[in-house]
Amino acid sequence: MKKKLKIGLIALCVFLCAVPLLGFAVGGSRETSSENRELAAFPSLTTEDGLNVNFLDELGDWYEDHFAFRSELVTAYGLITGKVFATSAQEDSVIVGTNGWLYYKDALPDYQGTNLLTDRQLFDAAHTLAMIQTYVEENGASFAFTIAPNKMTLYPENLPYYYSGYRSEESNLQNLIPWLESEGVNYVDLYTVLSEQDEVLYHARDSHWNNKGAALASDTILTALGQEHVDYGDAEYEIRTDFIGDLDEMLYPSAETPEDEIYYDPEPEFTYLTEVESNYDAKIYTESDSEGSLVMYRDSFCNALLPFMAESYGNAYFSRGIPYQLATDMATNSATTVVVEKAERFIDELCQNAPVMPGLLILDGSTDDLEYTEEIADLTEENDGTAYTKISGTLEEGSYETDSQIYIRLNDYIVYEAFPVSLGDGKEGFVLYVPSSLLYEDGNRYELGIS
Repeated sequence: MKKKLKIGLIALCVFLCAVPLLGFAVGGSRETSSENRELAAFPSLTTEDGLNVNFLDELGDWYEDHFAFRSELVTAYGLITGKVFATSAQEDSVIVGTNGWLYYKDALPDYQGTNLLTDRQLFDAAHTLAMIQTYVEENGASFAFTIAPNKMTLYPENLPYYYSGYRSEESNLQNLIPWLESEGVNYVDLYTVLSEQDEVLYHARDSHWNNKGAALASDTILTALGQEHVDYGDAEYEIRTDFIGDLDEMLYPSAETPEDEIYYDPEPEFTYLTEVESNYDAKIYTESDSEGSLVMYRDSFCNALLPFMAESYGNAYFSRGIPYQLATDMATNSATTVVVEKAERFIDELCQNAPVMPGLLILDGSTDDLEYTEEIADLTEENDGTAYTKISGTLEEGSYETDSQIYIRLNDYIVYEAFPVSLGDGKEGFVLYVPSSLLYEDGNRYELGIS
């Protein structure tokens, strides 16, 4: 009897382990993901260099992403940990809060102040935005920069008790604002506007604002720009319980809980000019009956924001690309307005990536008294066949102050201001884009000046 029981248990275990494999035969592989990430592709036996020595490892990754019933098993595990033990099965990505709320864990360092930027990095971010604004305005367009606050920054009350008591008095968002003011950046403060509202304008099971929050954000941005637009503050709307949050999909991919969403009547009026899978697409072009042309650099917060912004401009281009291809995008789209929207958790990207645009030419003699040096650590000159050549390098430690500006003298007579960038590990550098037509084929002379 005991022998039969052991055999039965072994058979059951083998069957359960084989279920995912058997599922391939009856249901095929799982080709879509609701976990907010890209699935592993089926590996190739060969590479450009010959046999793919990582084939088995890659095959394992592919199987983990595609085996049958994976979504159901992930959901079952998530339900057990979330509903029974009030913890997250996706502990590296999702925080299970109280009252059915979910939070994106990537925002936790901002909340706890464990990722604070240095004063130099804050300057890098603010001064880069100021240089972008100068270029935009010199080309006849308006500029605005805004930050979409993290959900837990606005609504921390449903965080688990072991997180809620550790909110930092400092944050990159708070620390950046004085630098933006000193640099004269046209900053649109969404945090203050959203925090003053009596109602919650973010989804409980998503990391972003709802459509009403997006409408308020767009109204604030467009008002700051002086752009004529529809004010949805008093518009009629209906509430449908049909929204599936991104965090909900990550945690419970086969058992999501729909929540309320706002739908305006009538909805924003605009037309997509190209085929769009979703508002998360990397490049989106729109048109409407309004005036002006918008270039907007955005992230996922603009998914809900996009319809309201698109309605307000005759032509609009929304880009998720980094670095910003500012010169090309402004010229191609005849931009009358440029907007940079950045989620709070991505503020550090502002000091790490310089936009692709010609360096600001210094013609007023303000840098004539600088002492220039050819000692530029790790100087590189890159040209990928485009109109601009990228010049970059590292600053020597101790050679700059918190708010030092960086200048490059090209071939003894042309002076540009370069973008300050944070290179990580405490190192600082610069990036400058020079029109390739100004460079000599047989070599160029670059001298560094720091104010």
